[in-house]
Amino acid sequence: MKSDIHVCAAWESEHDRPVYTLGDACPECGAPAVNSAPAPFNPEDPYGKYRRAIKRRNRD
Repeated sequence: MKSDIHVCAAWESEHDRPVYTLGDACPECGAPAVNSAPAPFNPEDPYGKYRRAIKRRNRD
C-alpha cells in the first residue's frame, strides 16, 4: 500500500526538521518528496521467529 504522505528527500541538509507534504515536491525548497512510510516487513529479520512465538504463546 502506498502512503499519501511524503517527506522532503533533502530535509536533513535543507531543513531543521522533516517537511511533510501530500504533493510530489517539497513546498519549501522544491526538492522531490519521497514516501514517508517505513517498510512493513523485512524477510531477513533475525528475531521474527521469536516475536511470532511470543504472539502465539500470548494468544493461547
